[in-house]
Amino acid sequence: MLKVNLPDGSVLEFSRRVRPIDIAADIGPGLAKATLAAEVDGVLVGADSPLPENGEISLRLLTKKDPKALGVMRHSAAHVMARAVMRLYDGVQLAFGPTAGDGFYYDFDLKHSISEEDFPKIEAEMAKIVKANEPFERVEMDRLEAIQLCKDLGQTLKVEHLDEGLAEEGSVSFYRQGEFVDLCRGPHVPSPNAIGALKLTAVAGAYWKGDASRQQLQRLYGTAWFNKQDLKAYLQQVEEAKRRDHRLLGRKLKLFEIDEQVGQGLVLWKPRGAIVRTELERFIGEHLHRQGYQRVFTPHIGKLDLFRTSGHFPYYRESQYPPMIAHEQMKLLADENCSCGELANRLAEGNIDGYLLKPMNCPFHIKLYQSEPRSYRDLPIRLAEFGTVYRWEQSGELGGMTRVRGFTQDDAHLFVTEEQLDQEVAGCLELVKIIFGTLGMTDYRVRVGLREPDSQKYVGTAEQWERAEAACCRAAELLGVPFEAEVGEAAFYGPKIDFVVRDVIGREWQLGTVQVDYQLPERFGLEYAGADNQPHRPVMIHRAPFGSMERFVGVLIEHFAGAFPLWLAPEQARVLVVSQKFEEYAREVEGHLSQAGIRVSGDYRSEKIGAKIRDAQLELVPYMFVIGGREMEQGNVAVRDRREGDLGAMPLDGAIAKLRTEIDEKAIRP
Repeated sequence: MLKVNLPDGSVLEFSRRVRPIDIAADIGPGLAKATLAAEVDGVLVGADSPLPENGEISLRLLTKKDPKALGVMRHSAAHVMARAVMRLYDGVQLAFGPTAGDGFYYDFDLKHSISEEDFPKIEAEMAKIVKANEPFERVEMDRLEAIQLCKDLGQTLKVEHLDEGLAEEGSVSFYRQGEFVDLCRGPHVPSPNAIGALKLTAVAGAYWKGDASRQQLQRLYGTAWFNKQDLKAYLQQVEEAKRRDHRLLGRKLKLFEIDEQVGQGLVLWKPRGAIVRTELERFIGEHLHRQGYQRVFTPHIGKLDLFRTSGHFPYYRESQYPPMIAHEQMKLLADENCSCGELANRLAEGNIDGYLLKPMNCPFHIKLYQSEPRSYRDLPIRLAEFGTVYRWEQSGELGGMTRVRGFTQDDAHLFVTEEQLDQEVAGCLELVKIIFGTLGMTDYRVRVGLREPDSQKYVGTAEQWERAEAACCRAAELLGVPFEAEVGEAAFYGPKIDFVVRDVIGREWQLGTVQVDYQLPERFGLEYAGADNQPHRPVMIHRAPFGSMERFVGVLIEHFAGAFPLWLAPEQARVLVVSQKFEEYAREVEGHLSQAGIRVSGDYRSEKIGAKIRDAQLELVPYMFVIGGREMEQGNVAVRDRREGDLGAMPLDGAIAKLRTEIDEKAIRP
């Protein structure tokens, strides 16, 4: 007997073997027609997946109203796309076709080089497949039988994956749709008529299993929606995102540069971009002082043993730059003809000393804490640093400022007693809320990352994790905004609270983070003398409200479409002369603005005033002070707002006061 618990609290019992679609049919024919997939005890399954014969399960039937159903449908759209490509071109080798973001992709190995000119033809073939509405059928078979099937189909990449990636599996699943058969664990929608609208969006290069040493593939991207209206809205959002692309705006507005000779993922901040960054640092610095933080500076490299103790090496070895080995040891290794593989093993085992570009700031702050005796009277100790760290990201994953290899964190580490933990976490979260509120980023959600209890990647005792996770959940509840707990999203040393911000066009960005850590104090043997004169172990809080300065500024550029609020704008005002004969007075105006702490420049070219205004508008200068004969005679300025246009003539003192008020209040205009 199978007992099925439904979301509305009702319970159904079945003495026969059933599938989610059968249960939907028992409830009503309309629900059966609408059901696209199901969730069994939190796991996505196909509507036709057999359920257990006995026991008790929780079942949720997914229809078009459920966001998870959209992902299932897009995975089916990837199969439709792969089937269309195989119909149109000979010798197609299939790799993988997952969902990604707001769409899906499939990697192919084929002789024909797909370009955007091919998209209409592929989309037309996909439309034929959707119209034919042949069902997706799940087929399970023994792994060895599956290998033979893939050999018969001529799909050598799938054979390799069955031999290597799935070598431990006893059985695997395929999905068949008409003549198309693909190795896939699913789930899929029952049939392609659920795909209401689709469009191919891009084509790019990729490597088999993401390994640059293996064969290059072609990655075809697409998006799919349940109706044409949603597709249209999405495409409009994409166009708006292109207009706001920080990589284009960053170059146009002279904010930053990424130079191939310097290196991919390494940002060069130009003077105008440095102003934005400096203003953000100054802003948070005021709150650091208010909350009792102490500023520190640490090196960019550290000994490997430091990171072995912390666990960053070898836990994150694949995402770090290779270690730097001392000259003397390099000579000895060369004399021994040490191979690369042997060198990697000896580094991992700790038999070779060396240095590492720091992937994290926390080990350095730990050593600063450890550098002198600590008493319970000293705690909490709050150490803050704008520390630059380095991570090795795959070249295909790099993107402007939002995914880089070298970035600066507004990092801080708090060393607290158990009793201080809740209050200090709350203080960290308050700081994040202040930043987001000041910048008008009020649409965000909170995600509490918990450990996966059965995973081996986490360190520490279950009791420590329970205390740390409870502290994070208590703090998140006090924020007064929705939060969700996600199992498996914790760092290896502790749970974390992430802030996921939705920008003005609906995209989500993970920015600020706060983490509670019992493990690193244990690994480094940190202590403080308690009121009982006995040694005690502090708890450590990691927090970075901005996260990465590069990523945060990249997101800000897109959020504001390059038109920063006045207090952040690299150039806050520009003085424009109607004619060069008014330059002397205009330069006096420029001087007064500068003395008032306003970032200002002057345009004294012989161009017409209309052209100067247009240039200032295109460069997103918030205010323009136009100087002509009347302004010079009356000692006034004609003020133009980049957004509202001509504001009329004002006394210079009044115009300066207007700008200073907007700057000092850090105003965000809609």
